[in-house]
Amino acid sequence: MDTFRIGLIGAGSIGARHIKAIDEVAHIELVAIADPSPAASSLAAARGIPVFVDADSMLSGADIEAVIIATPTERHHADVMTALKHRKTVLVEKPITATMAEADEVTRYAAAQGCKVLVGHQRRYYPCARTAREIIRSGRIGSLMAVSGQWTTRKDDEYYAPEWRRDIKAGPILTNLIHEIDILRYICGDITSVSAEITHHDQQFAKEDAVAISLKFANQAVGSFLLSDRTPTPWTWEMALGENVKFPKTGMNAIRFLGTRGALEFPNLVLWRHSEENGNWHHKIRPEVIETPFIDAYIAQCEHLCAVARGLEEPIIDALNGSRSLDATLAAARAAGDGTRITLSQGGDQQDGLS
Repeated sequence: MDTFRIGLIGAGSIGARHIKAIDEVAHIELVAIADPSPAASSLAAARGIPVFVDADSMLSGADIEAVIIATPTERHHADVMTALKHRKTVLVEKPITATMAEADEVTRYAAAQGCKVLVGHQRRYYPCARTAREIIRSGRIGSLMAVSGQWTTRKDDEYYAPEWRRDIKAGPILTNLIHEIDILRYICGDITSVSAEITHHDQQFAKEDAVAISLKFANQAVGSFLLSDRTPTPWTWEMALGENVKFPKTGMNAIRFLGTRGALEFPNLVLWRHSEENGNWHHKIRPEVIETPFIDAYIAQCEHLCAVARGLEEPIIDALNGSRSLDATLAAARAAGDGTRITLSQGGDQQDGLS
């Protein structure tokens, strides 16, 4: 296979994670970086590749097939639009943009340019996520009735030293929830309404200490999700799966899918069912552990980017799909802020930001 040439926009910590994945794939090569920082210049020099001050100059001056955008969220819209202007296939880190208005513009412009935009929700690439989706959608646990999940941990005190991390935009809803929303949408389908209750009574910062979110799915299932960055527990995706070496693995599942004929723990898959065809609470219920391989999702995502750019595959999550995950997350933030129940259309709730 011919070498696939990638340009990277933004060479910070998440950009470095993408570089690590690129280096693991023999037929994929990082050939240019767009980032004005001295650290990026040093990185490019060490690799013997050119560095550019911005996306436009890189896309005008380097021979590349696709770009990865790993800049801060507020820069996503401008950088994606620039890449689309140059008719490149794009992988943009999540969230796709900071607002729904920006996300809608990206979706429309990508279609007009005939370009593919992938959104970097890497959890979709794990075999356990695909298997859970197949189990739910095939009816192995019957009709999906409910989902229960949580992302609850205690961040270290140093994490909150910068003032901006005490702001609502840095709270667990807008920082962490979008990962959970997207994987729930991938497995269960679209979310149609959101409501929430919030508390600040520990740190008393502008950002939330804990939030309880209620969800309704298009398939009529209901869901609840708890988030807190002030509670020492073993129940997060990262700790359950061991995805990030920064966080100790516990193996304790954080999400449960509940159907009329059984239940599924996730992400370490355990299927609970009665032996009897119409089993109920009078019968023993038994677990079946379903093994799936653990992979490097960033490598899988990088390989998928190559396949999409070369017309071999369709995006696992495109601009429109990524926009819907952003929309549901922003809706949860609004619901938590003003105590309302927000209804989302299949095309996405069109309100912006945190009104």
